[in-house]
Formats: sequence, structure tokens, C-alpha cells
Amino acid sequence: MSLEAPSWNSCLRSYRRPLPNSAVFSGGPRSFSLSRRRTARFTAPLLLCRNGSFSGIVSTTKAVLETEDDAATEFKSPPVRIVAIVGEGSVSPLKQAPWSEVMLHTATRMKWMDEDFEMRVFSDASCGTDDDQEENNLRHKLMQADILIVVAVMNQGSAVWIKNISEKIPNVISFDSSPSLSNKLGGSLIRTSTSGTFFSQLLEPREPIEVVETVTEAWARRNSDDIRFCLLVIINAYVRPVPILKNLRSKGLSTLNCMVKNCGPQILDCLLDPNCRKALQCLNNCSPVDQVCNYRCIASYESPKLEAFSLCVLQKHNCLELDAQIPQLPVVPQMRIFRGEEITHEVAEDLFVGWLGKLDWSWRVVAGQNPAYDQFPCQYQLLYRGRAKGSFWYEPVFQVRTLEGKMVWRRRKYRVKRAAIPGTFFFSVLDNGVTSNEYWTVVDVSDDLSWGLFHYRGAARAAGQSYTGAVLVSPDGKYPDESQRGRLALSLEKCGIKEWELFNVDNCSCVDPPLGIPEESRLHSVIRIQDKKSVSSQMG
Repeated sequence: MSLEAPSWNSCLRSYRRPLPNSAVFSGGPRSFSLSRRRTARFTAPLLLCRNGSFSGIVSTTKAVLETEDDAATEFKSPPVRIVAIVGEGSVSPLKQAPWSEVMLHTATRMKWMDEDFEMRVFSDASCGTDDDQEENNLRHKLMQADILIVVAVMNQGSAVWIKNISEKIPNVISFDSSPSLSNKLGGSLIRTSTSGTFFSQLLEPREPIEVVETVTEAWARRNSDDIRFCLLVIINAYVRPVPILKNLRSKGLSTLNCMVKNCGPQILDCLLDPNCRKALQCLNNCSPVDQVCNYRCIASYESPKLEAFSLCVLQKHNCLELDAQIPQLPVVPQMRIFRGEEITHEVAEDLFVGWLGKLDWSWRVVAGQNPAYDQFPCQYQLLYRGRAKGSFWYEPVFQVRTLEGKMVWRRRKYRVKRAAIPGTFFFSVLDNGVTSNEYWTVVDVSDDLSWGLFHYRGAARAAGQSYTGAVLVSPDGKYPDESQRGRLALSLEKCGIKEWELFNVDNCSCVDPPLGIPEESRLHSVIRIQDKKSVSSQMG
């Protein structure tokens, strides 16, 4: 049967464009990432950027040097047509959500990226069904498809039907499905082993290894962001350029010239410093799509030398010629009423300040949506008014497990400014030499401050990264009780987020967090925080 994605009219209404994209930190840590770009040949070593990350050693001569014809952007691109077929009744590993729901949500999120991305989702019950109208509808969509993605189809009859009908579709990928299904990219067959996983074993070296590895690694992360990223990578490589993936393309000699001309001392200092050198070596080994890996490298080997390196190469001189914009979708409505009264800027700031004063922190993160940045253990939020009039600060404190297996605390400091509408804010931070800008929305906070939901959209222009996400917070790091689940689901729906997309934060072993705020900081101005039994003893 054909499955329809829910409408998202509320996201398409007029919305003024926020700050330029920047990015590597959200409700908790955010960081630019350095990683290697896999290429067929290597000559001169270069640090280049891929997907908003440094992409380690890349050929400056016969690497994959791609260029875009700017004039082509003046012409409207044809729609990209995607068909997804999922196994009837199949269940995903995303908190056991049905695959049909996951792929329908993916279709909605693809529209956020580009209105011309048209994705239709069908159950494999439509393959060879007795319902001629339903089968003809699927056949018609497949005849127009640029990409067919098959998920969790194990029925052999369905697999045979799909294999026969998809011969003329240029890009066919199957995940967790019958091993009899073939995979193609750009019209060329991708041969695999019989394990049934997509591209599980390449048998010929001429296959598009880079795209295969990127898609395989992304799918293995098992989250909604990377399912969407798989499709974007294939579209970018075999259908038409995807603007947000332009940073996958090397800039060649211009990058090397910029680095040598402007940042020679910083590069030398980094290479001579053990920690900085380890950071670059570590980042070179990360997958370009694995931002958690990249962040762990930076967190494990943070040093002033690494910060100076990235500040010069990325932030000051933009040697990688990167750019990014804060995503404009989804448009998330801010909270309008709190305790029966319309929210003002002062009240919204007080909601951010939260429990600080009664506790040593404003909020603790219970769960987050962004797979790269919202799943670190023991995330504390400190939000407070500064000594200067109108100043407001956000300091996330969080743990990272280093590559040596140690648990270390990290802390960042964001400047916060009110946006035009009460309940919305601009955040900015200089993290490891890269400036990140974010647009935050107070989506919902319970009257007793037992939980809250904050949404963010952000980008790091110099690192070429953009992202979205949300954090569910509470005073003790525990999920809201069952009586609040309905309201929470409605609040997540406003963000375009399903509860099965959230990553639960490990708040078990949070020993001696480096908390505290500057003296003469100011806290609440309007809201009175009542003592609650559930937080009267400061949970660790």
C-alpha cells in the first residue's frame, strides 16, 4: 500500500532568515570535525574539508576535484524522485518504531532540505498484489524514480518482483533485505557478499568506493539524520549537486597556498606539539560522516595549539573556502503562555535560568535529537544573566570518553542574545577556534519546571557545517512522568521530531562536574522557583 507523509504546512510559512550558518555545538557540545577524504590517488598532503569536516590527506593533483558551474544554479533543477519500499510490518532498530513510520518521517525531512525532493513510501504488500490499482501506482512511481531504496524486505516474492521491476532505475539500494536484491549506483551494478547488508563486501576495485563507504557508515549509525544523509550523498553523487554537501569537494592547490601563506607558524606549532599532532592524526582516521568520532578526537587532545591552528586556517582565512547557513526548516513555534500569562523576554530568560540558584545547575539534559552532539554523558546546562546590563550566558558542561578510555569534563561558553520574538534567542560561541551561531527556541516548559524542551538550528560557517536538534531537560536528568507524556509528544511534534529519534543521555556516573558561575551573575527576574521534593537534594 502507498503511505503518505504528513503535511508540514506550518513549516512552510514565512520566516525571516537568521544568522549565517555556523556550527559545531548544540544543547551540549558542538564542534567542527576534521576527517580524511578517501581518494584513489595521493600526492601532496593536504587538510581539506568534507561535510563540514577537515578531510585529511587528499591528492592535490588527481584527487577528486569537482567544480560547480554557478550559472547552472540560475536554472530550476528537475525534481528528484525517490521511492522507498519497506517490508510489511517490519520494525526498525530506532526504539522499535515501524520502518514505514521512519521512512515517512524521512520523506518529510527530505522536503526540509529541498522542496524538489519527492519521496514516496510503499509497503512491499503492494508488490505483485491483487489490487491492480495499488500495484499500478507503485509501478508508475518506479518508472519515474531516480532512486529506489528497499528496507527490511525479506519476502522472496516481493524481492523477485522488485528485482524485475527495477532494472531501469539507475540507483537501487537495499538495507536489511533479501540478499537476492541487487544494488546499483549510477546505473552500475554494485556486487556484494551474501550477508544481505548494503555493499557489505566490494568485489571489484573500480566500484564507487567512496560513496559506498560513506553510505554504509552512515546507515550503520541507525538514526534518522543519517538515513536522510545516505539519500543526500547518493543524490549528490548520481542525480544532481546537493548544496549542503558542496563541502565534500576538494579545493586543491588554493587551500594549500592559503595555509602556507597565512598559517605557516600555526601549522608548524601544531605539528611539533604532541597533543595537537595526535589530534590531527586521530581526526584523519575518522569517517567524514562520523562527527562523534571527530569530536572525541578534539575533546581527547584539546590544546591551545589546536585552537590556534583552526582559528587561523578556518575562522580567519577560510582556507578551505567553506560556507554554511543555519537551516530555515523546520520552523518551530515558540512557547507563548506560561502559568497563564503571555511570555515576555524576561520570562523566557528565566525559563532558561531554570533551577540555577536552587540547584547548582539550570537544567540537566535527559535526551537529545542530534546524533552527533546530544548523546554525550552527564550534560549540565548553566544559563544566567551577566553582570553587564542585557548580557546573558550559556555554559554547557558535559563528559566525553577519551580515546584512552578516560572520562573527562569539558565546558564551553556561549553568548546569548534575544531574538525579535520572546522565547527565541541567538547563541554564539568560539569553540576550538571556530565560531558557531545557533537559533534557539523555547518550545515548552511545564508550569512547575519539572521538564522543558528547547529546539536549536545552527551552523559553523568557517567549518561548513549546519545542523538541527532539540534537548529535553529536567532538574534531575530523568524523563518526565507518564502524566506529561502526551504534552511532550505534542511539543516534539511542533519540532518535527518523533520520540523514537531521541537519544537518552547517560546520567549515572556524573562525579564532581566543574560547575559554578561568575560572581555577581544574576539569576531570575520574574519567575519564582518553588522548592520541590524531587530536587530538594541535589542529585548527582
